[in-house]
Amino acid sequence: MRWLADRSSRGSLVATSLLAMILAGCSTKEPIEEPAPVPDISSTVELESVWTMDVGNGHGDQFLYLTPLNTGEVIYAAAANGDVYAVQAENGKVDWYQDLDEQIFAGVGGDREQLYLVTRDAKLLGLSRNDGEVLWETALPNEVLATPQSNGNVVVVQTIDGKVLAFATATGELTWQYDGVVPVLSIRAAAPPLVGTELVLAGFTNGKLMALSAETGQPLWQYEVGEPQGRTELERLVDITSQPLILESAALVVGYQGKLALVDLRNGDEIWSRAASSLHSPMIGAGNIYVSSANGDIIAYRGADRRELWTQDRLSWRQTTQPVVYDDYLLVGDFEGYIHMMALEDGSLQGQLEFDDDGLRVPAQRLRNGNLLVFGNSGKLSVLELRENDD
Repeated sequence: MRWLADRSSRGSLVATSLLAMILAGCSTKEPIEEPAPVPDISSTVELESVWTMDVGNGHGDQFLYLTPLNTGEVIYAAAANGDVYAVQAENGKVDWYQDLDEQIFAGVGGDREQLYLVTRDAKLLGLSRNDGEVLWETALPNEVLATPQSNGNVVVVQTIDGKVLAFATATGELTWQYDGVVPVLSIRAAAPPLVGTELVLAGFTNGKLMALSAETGQPLWQYEVGEPQGRTELERLVDITSQPLILESAALVVGYQGKLALVDLRNGDEIWSRAASSLHSPMIGAGNIYVSSANGDIIAYRGADRRELWTQDRLSWRQTTQPVVYDDYLLVGDFEGYIHMMALEDGSLQGQLEFDDDGLRVPAQRLRNGNLLVFGNSGKLSVLELRENDD
């Protein structure tokens, strides 16, 4: 199973598909639940390409989350084969290109000075944002799947065996380490730590959200997003595989087979929660909360009281990505590479685009000019513009 990881060894077991949530046994790659067919809809909105380019071999047929870094004017994107590009967001012009001659497993993270990537053989790389030159590298104790995160002083990574490590951005020297507790079996995906000036928020495979001191790594509080239940290891999965969203002085967090919850950043106290199961960060828009559920259903909750407004179930088991709000629409990608466009008001499907035959895993991103940045599994990088269908 390439979706699940046995944390007892570095050569961990993983699944090829997030659809392998319910399995008859580890000898098969086929899910019990069949994905819904591509919905047949009458489109009222469409996405048109502003520019498109290829970034190396993309995810290289591996189960990776190589999310481009969008800094506003420049997009930094990396491929599994070590190709790294700096591209102007407006027109797709390449500012610089580097072939690192390394297999990349995680990235792209960054701050004002540097970019950060993790290699297949567990090295953290610090690159210059000016030209992609490798400034330093440091060995890590285990694989990293989540994008490194930086506050400018430290860059923080989280390994698949639950270690959170902070390194000085100037030198790559270790400044602190926190060792989390992980179960025997977990999802082969990891939440990028959220790194602020004072706090680091880290989600773990045991369902805990931890707040650590950004300066020392000392734990400050913890919140239980999911509590393991059931007799089998599969039933007891409660991984947190996505970053929290910060809403003023609170964090909005969701876990697999756990909760959607708002947590006070000062002390970890729960402000509110409701049952939910998701592998992706929630999205906020038009005063509402949108969740891409683990089974592929897209659910909208009213922000004021968390009452369910609508559920779009025509994408069930299609491995939908984190939603993104685009004007009056909500967009998600899926495992066959389609982008689906839903009306924010009622979740009705209004349009779709077949973007990448290799599929979509990382979520789309809004650019400063309002357009949409999409990175497909094959390495196809595009900026798209949404247009109403006059017909």
